[in-house]
Amino acid sequence: QVQLVESGGGLVQAGGSLHLSCAVSGSTFSTYGLGWFRQGPGKGRTFVAYISWNGETTFYTESVKGRFTISRDGAKNTVDLQMNSMKPEDTGVYFCGANPSPYSSAWYRGDTYNYWGQGTQVIVSS
Repeated sequence: QVQLVESGGGLVQAGGSLHLSCAVSGSTFSTYGLGWFRQGPGKGRTFVAYISWNGETTFYTESVKGRFTISRDGAKNTVDLQMNSMKPEDTGVYFCGANPSPYSSAWYRGDTYNYWGQGTQVIVSS
């Protein structure tokens, strides 16, 4: 059984930083790409960042480029999201997901992810 468990959310002032982590159990870690999505208040779930199964390819939504960094640790079976220079519009529930597709056109689409965590709340105050 595959489980994803996010941690590290919280309250931060604009300009500050947070580090999210997602622990992945099961055999998918070494073969699946992993992504982070977020759901703002009253909004749908939207793509934030993706990292391929071998860590060689990363992909970000335009609004977080240069501020957020996604990484994965094979020894710990985690995928992390370092968030710097945070803005109030980064507020939302952050979810990690596992995606088996090798095609870049699928990485930003939530419907191509097979497994999801329960989410962790991030609030950025102005």
